[in-house]
Amino acid sequence: MKGMVQVYTGNGKGKTTSALGLAIRAVGAGLKVFIGQFAKGRKYSELKSLKKIGNIKVQQYGQKYFIKNSPNDNDIKSAKKGFNKIKQILKNGDYDLVILDEANIATFYELFTVEELIKAIQNRSKNVEVVITGRMADSKLIEFADLVTEMKEIKHYYQKGIMARTGIEK
Repeated sequence: MKGMVQVYTGNGKGKTTSALGLAIRAVGAGLKVFIGQFAKGRKYSELKSLKKIGNIKVQQYGQKYFIKNSPNDNDIKSAKKGFNKIKQILKNGDYDLVILDEANIATFYELFTVEELIKAIQNRSKNVEVVITGRMADSKLIEFADLVTEMKEIKHYYQKGIMARTGIEK
């Protein structure tokens, strides 16, 4: 099976959640999954669940989630180190599905370039399916991808002051 490139972007909720749903589906079909999380270093609830599922490996390449600020030197170093590892994972083909969670944010903040990301995907083993999540997907990546889904926020309870809830948003 030829691997495709999927992008989940937009300002709405559900990009990472959709990617995780695909990961669970893939494991159910006997596939191996790697999830690299950029710009994330906190221990989200999904990490506890994913540890209990075989054939899914998760690594984080971030310190804290810096979306409201700018990345610091440690964020940049962590992302670059993680991206170098991702390039090898894509090329080796040991995983059937590789999810690059928040890679769109990483390219937006220039932790690595969209050109580097596209080149790494082009150099992947031909059977590896790739999913890239995060707001602000670059137009070059959108053009390159086989599937692009935009999550559009229409209404959100954050607007009423309800913060992220454990088990639902974090």
